[in-house]
Amino acid sequence: MAWRRGILLAAALGLASAGIAVSEESARILSFDDLDGWAEDDHAEAMAVFQSTCSDMEGHDWESLCAVARSNPDPRAFFELFFRPVLIGGDRPALFTGYFEPELEGSRFRSSRFQYPIYRLPPEVQGQWRTRADIETSGILEGRGLEIAWVDDAVELFFLQIQGSGRIRLAEGGTIRVGYGGRNGHEYRSVGQEMIRRGIYEPHQVSAQVIQSWVRRYPTAGVELLRHNPSYVFFREVDIDDPTLGPLGAMNRSITPMRTIAVDPAHTPLGAPVWIEKDGDNPLRRLMVAQDTGGAIRGAQRADVFFGYGDAAGSAAGTLRDPGRMVVLFPIELAHQLVPDA
Repeated sequence: MAWRRGILLAAALGLASAGIAVSEESARILSFDDLDGWAEDDHAEAMAVFQSTCSDMEGHDWESLCAVARSNPDPRAFFELFFRPVLIGGDRPALFTGYFEPELEGSRFRSSRFQYPIYRLPPEVQGQWRTRADIETSGILEGRGLEIAWVDDAVELFFLQIQGSGRIRLAEGGTIRVGYGGRNGHEYRSVGQEMIRRGIYEPHQVSAQVIQSWVRRYPTAGVELLRHNPSYVFFREVDIDDPTLGPLGAMNRSITPMRTIAVDPAHTPLGAPVWIEKDGDNPLRRLMVAQDTGGAIRGAQRADVFFGYGDAAGSAAGTLRDPGRMVVLFPIELAHQLVPDA
């Protein structure tokens, strides 16, 4: 049966309720020699990121390996001794994109400059609720005390929702950080893909910066374009005192630039080490850790690379759209349960 091994894996991980499922035809065990650039990576750096969230993983195999990891073994030997690389869905190239933590100008108070609210999740939102267009035009959230802050740029607010977290530099002094607080239940639709469909740009021309520039040049059409994406994200204020730490990911722990990826948890367990081989400009061969998710991240060969915060990180993340492959490192027993004939 096509999904038998996926169900077995879900049971072994204690994640049956999460629905992790892998087609048996698409999974195979590799050797570490098959991983391009494996020997040259900084395994100690990857180990530190794995240690930061492994205690939150479910299942005896993961719990045991987390305890071993925290005894400070040789990092490369640890991964090679206790894990096996499993290629899932490798019949087609992976797609790598990037994300970052934006930094916006804002205020706790509405003014002529700061007009665009960052909202908390309304208590009545369960399942599929109103679309982005409905929320923005109906006024249903106004005057209810749901505003965390107000920002000065509607386009940057839209991309804050795409990224799922950010920093708000307050006009009255200080900085607050916001993280994902919920959504309206509608599936994410790509604005970039819609621009391609309408013939505004060719696929190779589209990036976050290009979209932002076009929306600002054509504000009326731009607002309509952004509302093509019916998904709307709400936020919560998060307490991260150390500005050098990344935002909270899906595991409610700070994530790490260039070591954290967002994945589809239906295929990749959160907290798992993942070897990525990103091709295209600036090829990347690196052991990452799956510590986050995203509304546009769907499929076994799909990942979003976290670049950090600020404008430089945003520029790098916004132009990334490259092929390659990603290989999940599973504990040995789980790897062989997933691919029992290997």
